[in-house]
Amino acid sequence: MTESFDGISFDDVEKLVARYASPGIRPGLERAERLLSLLGDPQRAYPSVHVVGTNGKGSTCAMLDSVFRAAGYRTALYTSPHLESPGERLLIDGKPLTPARWMAAVEKTVAALESDPALRSDPPSYFELVTAAAFLLAKEERVEFAVVEAGLGGRLDATNLLGDVACSVVCSISMDHTEYLGDALEKIAGEKFAVARPAKPACYLGDAPGLIPLFEEFCARVNAVPFVVGRDAVVGAATVTETGCVFDFSMFSAGGLNLSGVRTGLTGRYQVSNAALALLTLSRLTERFGRLTEPAIRAGLLSARWPGRLEIVSRAPTVVLDGGHNLDGVTKLVESLAELWGDRRIGLVYGVMKDKDYPACLEILNGLRGSNGEAPSFCATQVPGMERSLAADVLAERARQMKWTGAVEGYENPLDAIERASGENDVVVVCGSLYLIGWVRPKLLAAGGVLADGENVPR
Repeated sequence: MTESFDGISFDDVEKLVARYASPGIRPGLERAERLLSLLGDPQRAYPSVHVVGTNGKGSTCAMLDSVFRAAGYRTALYTSPHLESPGERLLIDGKPLTPARWMAAVEKTVAALESDPALRSDPPSYFELVTAAAFLLAKEERVEFAVVEAGLGGRLDATNLLGDVACSVVCSISMDHTEYLGDALEKIAGEKFAVARPAKPACYLGDAPGLIPLFEEFCARVNAVPFVVGRDAVVGAATVTETGCVFDFSMFSAGGLNLSGVRTGLTGRYQVSNAALALLTLSRLTERFGRLTEPAIRAGLLSARWPGRLEIVSRAPTVVLDGGHNLDGVTKLVESLAELWGDRRIGLVYGVMKDKDYPACLEILNGLRGSNGEAPSFCATQVPGMERSLAADVLAERARQMKWTGAVEGYENPLDAIERASGENDVVVVCGSLYLIGWVRPKLLAAGGVLADGENVPR
């Protein structure tokens, strides 16, 4: 967050946003809708896809954006949270804007807020202010297409104010943020399915078959056209390696996409599912966006990158970063580790926020077995300087209490934990909180993380 341009840094931008934003998470559309109206409704200036779900949103967004860029469209990619810098939240043609550009947009957004008595008395949240500024920047950058990830839920998220949504996209759904979205899977799913737009396609991963009827019900309410992976398209012959995935994709409908040997640059079997959802979505957009040809689709999927999700940042030993922080994310991490490196000695470096269900996540991680048949070694750590981060010694003691079958140690400094784990393992997996990944990643890359063939680590 220290990048600067013309004397302005992202720290300056964040301080300005924080000065005017109301604290905490505040679901609701009234404030954001009023603010965007004062800005001239920039969210209506470009067509978009709106991506919701519990896990897989970032990867799916990255694939869609990469394909549209490969097809020659000028794109905006809006995601959250960021790993290292707030500038990551909005990429224009795959690149972040300068702090100075962000500052100008935030100043316009704040001026609109200050001009309105209702907003002055009930200010938008941090996310709402940033989203409004991002939508304004996308308009000013004259993008031809936007890929937008919801921040929380969907129905009451500020991103649901997008104007021209060409397709609504629903990724994997599981239990998370229950204090805001509900304490049952059906309630959480309903908050996400509600983003379906009238007379427009809506695509769902469908990995929870019991939710498909509910998805169809929400689509029927607004006359949206539902499509589901596994029902309207099938994936076959999938191979997963450290460098990515290869699979076949076939639509059941006449004239749909039928691609053999599709390759992604993202690894993990769950990325095959995310890529299939991206392809199902693209199949619904090819008629409107004529440059979405098969060569562009193949090239875009292959070049897509999403930092911090099964990302290899160095070799000898292999160091992997993964920000899966809820039960579903941790489960998929363990499945991927077993498939990719199950015959290797694995060491875990794990840090988590106090408010997460870390005992349940530890139980899942303890089910992983390496080449020696035992659970991996466990180095508990924390995010330096972050009060919300669970202390390393507390986390280590919790692992010992659950009779972790591998060695357990605690390190306040994540780099010390990584060094310790690297000394005795073939694969070191840094996982848990996205904040931990964001703290560790730039330091590891600055230390010269390279792939075994000498190429720079993909970023």
